[in-house]
Amino acid sequence: MVGTPINGRARPAFAVVNGGHDQQHGPSSDPPSNAGSDYGVIEFTREDVEALLNEKSKRKDRFNYKERCENMADYIKRLKVCIRWFQDLEISYSLEQEKLKSSLELAQQKCMEIELLLKIKEEELNSIIVEMRRNCTSLQEKLIKEETERSAATESLVQEKEARINLERSQTALTEDLSRAQRELESSNQKISSLNEMYKRLQDYITSLQQYNGKLHSELSTAEEELKRVEKEKATVVESLTMLKGQLTLSMSSQEETTKQKDALTIEVTTLRGELQQVRDDRDRQLSQVQTLTTELAKFKDSSEKSGSELGNLTIKASELEAKCALQDSKIKALQEQLETAEKKLQVSDISAIETRIEFEGQQKLVNELQRRLADAEYKVIEGEKLRKSLHNTILELKGNIRVFCRVRPLLPDEGCSTEGKIISYPTSMEAAGRGIELTQSGQKHSFTFDRVFAPDASQEEVFIEISQLVQSALDGYKVCIFAYGQTGSGKTYTMMGRPGQPEEKGLIPRSLEQIFQTRQALQAQGWKYELQVSMLEIYNETIRDLLSTNKSSDAARVENGTPGSGKQYAIKHDANKNTHVSDLTVVDVQSVKEVAFLLNQAANSRSVGKTQMNEQSSRSHFVFTLRIYGVNESTDQQVQGILNLIDLAGSERLSKSGSTGDRLKETQAINKSLSSLSDVIFALAKKDDHIPFRNSKLTYLLQPCLGGDSKTLMFVNISPEQSSMGESLCSLRFASRVNACEIGTPRRHINGRTFDSRLTYC
Repeated sequence: MVGTPINGRARPAFAVVNGGHDQQHGPSSDPPSNAGSDYGVIEFTREDVEALLNEKSKRKDRFNYKERCENMADYIKRLKVCIRWFQDLEISYSLEQEKLKSSLELAQQKCMEIELLLKIKEEELNSIIVEMRRNCTSLQEKLIKEETERSAATESLVQEKEARINLERSQTALTEDLSRAQRELESSNQKISSLNEMYKRLQDYITSLQQYNGKLHSELSTAEEELKRVEKEKATVVESLTMLKGQLTLSMSSQEETTKQKDALTIEVTTLRGELQQVRDDRDRQLSQVQTLTTELAKFKDSSEKSGSELGNLTIKASELEAKCALQDSKIKALQEQLETAEKKLQVSDISAIETRIEFEGQQKLVNELQRRLADAEYKVIEGEKLRKSLHNTILELKGNIRVFCRVRPLLPDEGCSTEGKIISYPTSMEAAGRGIELTQSGQKHSFTFDRVFAPDASQEEVFIEISQLVQSALDGYKVCIFAYGQTGSGKTYTMMGRPGQPEEKGLIPRSLEQIFQTRQALQAQGWKYELQVSMLEIYNETIRDLLSTNKSSDAARVENGTPGSGKQYAIKHDANKNTHVSDLTVVDVQSVKEVAFLLNQAANSRSVGKTQMNEQSSRSHFVFTLRIYGVNESTDQQVQGILNLIDLAGSERLSKSGSTGDRLKETQAINKSLSSLSDVIFALAKKDDHIPFRNSKLTYLLQPCLGGDSKTLMFVNISPEQSSMGESLCSLRFASRVNACEIGTPRRHINGRTFDSRLTYC
């Protein structure tokens, strides 16, 4: 284009070219152009060229040809300068065009290379995705295999436990038999020791008889032969007694058979004692007879016949003693045989007891090994479940889905017998365990799958553990929104707030605050400092109420009249960063859980509740608790800003069941309208419509960043197991399934600077 500067050179005044001799300009300091102009480097514009072409010669004298020739020569000279400048410009343009063409070719080549790299990267990503899917499939197969092994191990463990119990019973019986045999053995030992004492006494008695016989030999010279015979008989008795003593020694070594002969031994001992007493009586009689004989020996010389008769009596008594000794010998042999039999049986029982003990130890080792394998399997199952949850949460965060938890409340005492088992069931398969719920209506079963399903016996602590990571995300700088949805009386307020005065039944809001304050205290050692702000409001009949406002009368009058009145105007505004502000809302800085608990109590007393046929204390408004978190790390200068929204929605209800009239009827209509608007928003998000009707209600407009922004959002769908609420429960579950399918965008961490003010940011 004419007039465009070349290579950044400045254009001199046109007067230099057009009549430059009339100006006071010296020679240009610029180097001469390629055209050899006397005026240096000159540039022309469109106006300059037109002025040069339209220039008319000044003719003072028509016939002064010399002046005309000079003017014409000067004009031609300026035309040559302009033509040469255009030639130079054309050459520079051609050079620049060639450079642009070469740069364009290089850019196209680089673009082709980038496209080729993108294709290669895309193929690599596809292969990685396929590999991840294969890994996921293999992990699922491994998990199923571990589950089967766990069930098999459980069955084998049950069988081993039964075998162990039977073994312990048999061992207990054997132990009892062994203790009984030991007791009987001790009693037989005592009996044998008493028999030994008795035989010692008999030996002493025999010794005394021998002494007596010696006296008879010294005193009765005439009866020497008869006394020798008696002495031989006595020696025989001594030998037999020695044999009896040896047999008793053998009987002592075989003691265990006497356990079954207790009664017989007792009778035999009694008999022996009687015989011993008889022997003692005989001894006394014999002593008396010896004395008698001693007295008679003096008279023996007078009457030898009397001594012969007495010697015959002594012979008869010795024969009787010999017979008694033989009888005792036979009894001792019988006892010895019985003791040997008992000893053999005891050895057999000892061997069987040792074998039983060895078998029991082997079974014990097997049981321990099975228990270890079962513990390993349970650990692998737990780790696999954790990995599944982590991968599932990662997938949901990447997809941007709204997470949905389902909670079934237990039947109340006044709701009669439990029919929950007939209406609601929970699948036990590996894929649906803890995530599936089935509702039966008119014989037709409806199955639903959510991120987590809590049965009626689930505690508040179990529920909070599942959402604790979301609460931690608020401290990490994310926007977090958790809201409870369901029909009237399904347990939404209990889930969010809990039961006052019972610490073990605290709801999600108190537990979340406890975790945040505890984590804040723990992070102080790492250099983190946090500031927390709390705000609470309710949406009642499409009107926002500040539950922490000190001006209660104006807000109450405004709500009753249904008009703005003289109270504060609360406006919802969204900024460019997808933050929502509520103007003139009371914001309180908090430093402890006690302060927040006091504010929660204050808000609960200010919240709108009423009685209906479906619920004794029904929430008639949507309650929104917001905690804004600002954190800064002094050592790293890192700043985070997170928001935690915990919302207790009012319950949906049918007018035919609630029986609402008057103000309650208006409240019900307003609640159902706002929940219907929420359904419209969810359906539009699920269909990915271009227009999402967030402005149809105050609730959806307030939740716009949570439902359509970069927030981590979770919905609790609460259902009632009561038979009469089956229709509402089914509607709630269907709505929850649509919510779970919505994609709202990937959550983003907020690390921007501090923007705290008196208006709180939502979502």
